[in-house]
Amino acid sequence: MLIMIPISILDLSPIPEGSDAGVALRNSADLARHAEELGYKRYWMAEHHNLPGIASAATAVALAHVAAATRTITIGAGGVMLPNHAPLVIAEQYGTLAALHPGRVELALGRAPGSDQITARAMRRNLSGGDDFPQDVVELMHYFQPAEPNQAVVAVPGAGLNVPIWILGSSTYGAQLAAMLGLPYGFASHFAPGSMMDAIAIYRQRFRPSAHLDKPHVMLGLNLVAADTDEEARFLFTSTQQSFLNIRRGRPGKLPPPVENLQIDAYGRAMLEDSLSCAIHGSPDTIRNGLESFAARTGADGFMVTSNIHDHGKRKRSFEILAEVLAG
Repeated sequence: MLIMIPISILDLSPIPEGSDAGVALRNSADLARHAEELGYKRYWMAEHHNLPGIASAATAVALAHVAAATRTITIGAGGVMLPNHAPLVIAEQYGTLAALHPGRVELALGRAPGSDQITARAMRRNLSGGDDFPQDVVELMHYFQPAEPNQAVVAVPGAGLNVPIWILGSSTYGAQLAAMLGLPYGFASHFAPGSMMDAIAIYRQRFRPSAHLDKPHVMLGLNLVAADTDEEARFLFTSTQQSFLNIRRGRPGKLPPPVENLQIDAYGRAMLEDSLSCAIHGSPDTIRNGLESFAARTGADGFMVTSNIHDHGKRKRSFEILAEVLAG
């Protein structure tokens, strides 16, 4: 049953046209408080760079802002793009969050840079294309274990806090690594659904139980816009469609306002089909049917929902409707 599938929130802290990053981050804190009141259990933010429409580049700082505004909801990075960072620095950052908010912090790790190649060079951390990712993940996990006698490098805060780790991916690479390490796995079907079913199958087939997890656990990303009517949801969803097209065409910008009768050429429709084939938008009944169909097709253990809606009030209402669907 749909009600048995946990649904979490992925917040990209969208910056709408006519607004700025400060407003976007304050909206994120407000949405997290709202999500907590509605009963959502998990709230992640994502690391992206050099995108004018996303305010969560300094993800640990953004999460600290959200954590301070809430009391119980689990917060986490969904995810940190580990090739951009030294594992020790990430252990210290998320160790600090875990020390301030015990039992509420988790960390999902991705292999992509979360940016274009020019921006990746500007990050100056690692230009190997993620070849060191498995070793970096293992090193980071070690920093969260209790410090050993005479250990030369200790994450303070971090050591002994056992911050839960997830592996993220948009291809089968992350699925293989998550299976090998016995970690939960999140797939980026909210923007790259092409390899979703193959990645799920590989992860489940190759999973090795570990001290972290005894059986496979798959969470799938999902673009979702809920409104009181199908027509309103279709209208609000045009902001997401425009944003994806702008990024794919090399013209990233702030989140556009929705438009009536969005005109998309054949090439644009093909790009959207490639990116948003798993998206769901509509009234409560449409959302319920879409979620049940997606759950039946994938057998997912959880969904990570993102809703990039231009109007903050409408975005909050979307998650209200989703909560009502789940409770219904």
